[in-house]
Amino acid sequence: MKKLKAGIIGQGRSGKDIHAHLLTLIPDKFEIVAVVDPLEDRCALARKAYACEAFKTVEEMLEKRRDLDLVINATPSHLHLPVSEQVLKAGFNVLCEKPFGRRVVDVDRVIATSKKVGKTLAVFQQSRFAPYFQQVKTVVDSGVLGRIVMVKIAFNGFARRWDWQTIRKMDAGNLLNTGPHPLDQALHFIGRDAMPEVFCIMDNVQTFGDAEDHVKLILRRKNRPTIDLEISSCCTYSPYTYVVYGSRGSLAGTMNHIEWKYYKDSEAPAQKLITEPMPNCSFCSEQLDMHEEKWDTPVTNLFDYMGISFYEHLYDTLVNGAPLAVALEEVRQQVAVIEEAHRQNGSYKS
Repeated sequence: MKKLKAGIIGQGRSGKDIHAHLLTLIPDKFEIVAVVDPLEDRCALARKAYACEAFKTVEEMLEKRRDLDLVINATPSHLHLPVSEQVLKAGFNVLCEKPFGRRVVDVDRVIATSKKVGKTLAVFQQSRFAPYFQQVKTVVDSGVLGRIVMVKIAFNGFARRWDWQTIRKMDAGNLLNTGPHPLDQALHFIGRDAMPEVFCIMDNVQTFGDAEDHVKLILRRKNRPTIDLEISSCCTYSPYTYVVYGSRGSLAGTMNHIEWKYYKDSEAPAQKLITEPMPNCSFCSEQLDMHEEKWDTPVTNLFDYMGISFYEHLYDTLVNGAPLAVALEEVRQQVAVIEEAHRQNGSYKS
């Protein structure tokens, strides 16, 4: 099995605790041979932990390590696009952290660059492989809930924050930081083939910066389910991650446990519309035989499972030419939704 040489730009939380951590779990496929970070203490830690080279600048790594099979861009969010474009133009494959970008025009430019130079460009959307999402998909796609009219997704919690992820000019805030994960999932249910209608409310509640920490996002398309997505840092009580409404039943659950209840058309009493007054002052009433099912996650470490799944698919792309598991066109659709949400809330001015 070919082992790919990886270089990681950034040794903060994403570069160290996410990407470096994940690559050490699949040493037969990836080897960390270089990192970049402007802080010497982080470079020293990387040299010791991964027995790799460490550089202070991107330019130095790209010049001295021409053997890299993959460069992972784990820089702060506002640097994702320019650094990815720089690495692509230098002749390397790139995996970029989310968010990929905040404006479609910039995303399109970098995607075009990847095609022009003939290098792979991928975006780290590992939540596509979340077992709870796959299970909700399985239930919805099976048709047992009937026609789906609404999918509610809540990535909520309660926390104050005061780091760079609260500063707009650094492409921060809940929608750009957390949002790509549930939004990538949500677009499956409304369709990835076209841009939905977008309605969004954002608020800056308790964060110490100027970016939003409360988001309510509604997506609509004709003859598709309505998407109701919340990403709030102001919720101390969040019982469900998913709630799905259907014509024959519904589903509700968390990342660890899901339940769904539905009836079957073949077992339901035959009914017809009555336009006259109901006899004996009666009211519509029937006994539906509801079927109930449950699911518990088989995964003990959700974070590692999603990340390893993503990297194994990316390895298949780099080594065997398989299509990207998360297509760039699908990431572009996310960016378009996020850009429209920010436009409605006046977050960014042209």
